[in-house]
Amino acid sequence: MVWTGTWVAERLGVELIGDEELPALLGLALRRNPKRAHLLVSSVLGKHVPQHPSVVYGSGLGLGLRVRELLGAEEAGRAVVLGYAETATALGHAVADGLGSAPYLHSTRRPVPGVATAGGFEESHSHATSHLLLPEDPELLAGPGPLVLVDDEFSTGNTVLNTLRGLHERYPRDRYVVVALVDMRAPADRDRLTAFAAELGARVDLLSLAAGTVVLPDDVLEKGQELVARHEHAAPVTGPAASAAPASGPAASAVPTAPAAPASGPATPTAAPTASAAPTVPAAPATPTAAPTAPAVPAAPAAPTAPTRSAESTAPTRSAVPAPPTPSAAPTVPTPTVIPAVPTPTDIPAAAALPAAPAVPAAPAVVRVPLDWPAEVPDGGRHGFTPEHRARLEAALPGMTKALAEALAADAPDGADRAPRVLVLGFEELMYAPLRLAGALEDAGLDVRYSTTTRSPVLAVDDPGYAIRTRLVFPAHDDPADGPGDRYAYNVAGGGFDAVVAVVDSAADTPELHAPDGLLAQLAAHVPRVALAVVPSYTPRPRSQPRPQAAMDPMAAPEAPERSSMLPEPLRGPAFSSYAPEEVGWLLQDLSDVELEAPTEEREEAIQRGGAHYAESLPVEYQPSARYQELFHSALESSAARIAHAVGTVTETVLAEKPARPVLVSLARAGTPVGVLMRRWALHRHGLDLPHYAVSIVRGRGIDANALRWLAAHHDPADVVFVDGWTGKGAITRELAAALRESEEFAGFDPEIAVLADPGSCVRTYGTREDFLIPSACLNSTVSGLISRTVLRADLVGAHDFHGAKFYRDLSGADVSNAFLDAVEARFDEVAATVDTDVKDLLAADRTPTWEGWAAVERISEEYGIHDVNLVKPGVGETTRVLLRRVPWKILAKRGAGADLAHVRLLAEQRGVPVEEVDGLPYTCVGLIHPQYTRGATGADGKAVASR
Repeated sequence: MVWTGTWVAERLGVELIGDEELPALLGLALRRNPKRAHLLVSSVLGKHVPQHPSVVYGSGLGLGLRVRELLGAEEAGRAVVLGYAETATALGHAVADGLGSAPYLHSTRRPVPGVATAGGFEESHSHATSHLLLPEDPELLAGPGPLVLVDDEFSTGNTVLNTLRGLHERYPRDRYVVVALVDMRAPADRDRLTAFAAELGARVDLLSLAAGTVVLPDDVLEKGQELVARHEHAAPVTGPAASAAPASGPAASAVPTAPAAPASGPATPTAAPTASAAPTVPAAPATPTAAPTAPAVPAAPAAPTAPTRSAESTAPTRSAVPAPPTPSAAPTVPTPTVIPAVPTPTDIPAAAALPAAPAVPAAPAVVRVPLDWPAEVPDGGRHGFTPEHRARLEAALPGMTKALAEALAADAPDGADRAPRVLVLGFEELMYAPLRLAGALEDAGLDVRYSTTTRSPVLAVDDPGYAIRTRLVFPAHDDPADGPGDRYAYNVAGGGFDAVVAVVDSAADTPELHAPDGLLAQLAAHVPRVALAVVPSYTPRPRSQPRPQAAMDPMAAPEAPERSSMLPEPLRGPAFSSYAPEEVGWLLQDLSDVELEAPTEEREEAIQRGGAHYAESLPVEYQPSARYQELFHSALESSAARIAHAVGTVTETVLAEKPARPVLVSLARAGTPVGVLMRRWALHRHGLDLPHYAVSIVRGRGIDANALRWLAAHHDPADVVFVDGWTGKGAITRELAAALRESEEFAGFDPEIAVLADPGSCVRTYGTREDFLIPSACLNSTVSGLISRTVLRADLVGAHDFHGAKFYRDLSGADVSNAFLDAVEARFDEVAATVDTDVKDLLAADRTPTWEGWAAVERISEEYGIHDVNLVKPGVGETTRVLLRRVPWKILAKRGAGADLAHVRLLAEQRGVPVEEVDGLPYTCVGLIHPQYTRGATGADGKAVASR
């Protein structure tokens, strides 16, 4: 059998070094990525490569048995299992099944209204990085027992570090077990996890089926880019994508690609163990000397071979599919429903070197098979999955299996001389339910394989030595929160399947699924028979509504917390801040007498190592030089009218869409000057004296709940408009929305944020979407009323306290807060007429956020090998913050950016930070915080550079 990594290994000089089981567990593929050309493709995960369901489930189950033996029966009985979306959701389920009595939760990229967020983290190397934790039981992660983290592979270990950092901060415990199919970390990455565990003061054990390292030659990135480009341009695109494909080749429409990194970007580190000494499974802190032996995993069969064709073939045209019926009325005895077949593209829009398998000459209609899914059993672990849920699912599997088997048999042609080859195809995070259905069909004697669709774009090459042979591309069909985009199914076309059962949840059973270019049409073009099975999407009920079966949810609904009558009145100037008392009321507590400042380098090291949260201390306030102050005043003079126009635009938009008198609530502190200016505009133009407050919101901790309670006690929450200065990648926008979803107490607040500038396209209400210099971003407290950034620390902020901040009275001589406000207000009349015209156009326009800023940050994080989107700060305002408060690594500047970047270039010069000119940057500039920071690593070369 040819190893499915041969094609890449031979062309790029890549070596797979390690345990002898690795070639059976992993193949190699390519993706367009200037920082990491290769992709490890698991043959036993059931994601990219169709596999026997018994192999997929057995791999995870065996790891779960090893974890149980490692922990012992008592500790295993207290364990909770957490899996990673999207690839490891079923693997984590299977590990939990192996443990026996462990509840299971997997992270998700699908926000669910009304469900509280128990945490989140970033998987920066992933195609979609943000993970949410949405357990139905808020206490699921709070117990003292071991936490078992399950992922499909470890490449750098960054995802595990991010998760441990976030969860240990919120739910500390003394033991973790980290589980994966393969451990491919370099020695330095293993050392980082060991050191991090020691810092946490917790034991971290690590288990995998096999371990090793990928050895990369120095020129692997250049060769990889050339190879991907050559094969992406090799075949024409036909079908719906053809009209959109640019002249440069099909890849531009078929595969989302990232532009090449600048020539001066950092080189990707390579691991180079010697071939003569294959690494063994690495030992994490306190790992037992003899790990339990894993059960034997059946050998993975070779990837299905797609027949080679000399020319593109064309699939027949079909009639349209109507919108799917509501799946809530499934009969007790399921009866297949015929869905009329759909028009299909003339061929898959693949970017393969050789085209996919020939289209089926006459594909019949898609058959809908109703499943008698057990009531009150979740479709997966998005909100938690208990052993009781598993028992009820297993009791229902025979009936659902019979319905599927009968539908497949009824649709099979007469006279077949062999058992039909069936693929059960799951859907992104929905992996466990289709895996169990596939396993039950396999147990019933059918020839079954299992895989799922995915978000991840990968190059397809039709060669036995390459892991991804064919690729189907189709639009997302579950209305994803991060916007529309392509989705993929690999190694399905040309896999020799006689039938495919597509299993989706009801949230994904949408017109897009049934559209002419949708998943069902793509499957029908390449597989003779297509069946659709829909699992009802499980949404936890509000805690105040008991479930019909109380035994399944014994937790009593908690009473809503009482509003504290002891919350103080807002702080106001001049006692707190240099703003006039009517300008803003600060819903904060005064910590001016508390020593909170720490050197920037010390804070950065503590933050990145997980030893502290950024909101627990303050940076030393930057004192601008005379040259820098000159730049500020020059920028203010040149941009005051542009800022006034943006202030007028956002204020008039708010007034038009809030019939009642709005209550402006700024997110301290960057939002506060903008809120003051919006209040001044409303008073100047309309005589409206709008209430204005400032509240604290902290990334990873949420908005100040006590401040919201104060607001709700004094104003109608429906009148509140949250205000911020600008958007970068939209992290605070997401943080606010998640915080307001967490509690019914705050359901009346609108999570929409009004901002002066929205270069990230993250909000609907904005003054401009240009990324330009807002002078209030140039300075810290001296342009924000002399108030520090907000502080949230357990020993200073109690359960009934507002978050804290400091008033820097000693900096009053350098304060330009009111000078900034006055300079902008002086231009209000000058821009009033154009504001009125522009607002009319804006209100009639489509202002739906595209989140293009978030996508750009994900791409930059991956291209530069940073592996943490929190270290990528896009836009002029965020870049300035990096230079003033953090340890900058480098600055990316859009080529040709002029005066808007004068202060950035000066700060970079003072800190010894390189500025790279970049083509095609969606922002004027992007600041990169030093990754893997240790003290002294101020410059891009890791050497300390004294500020000048």
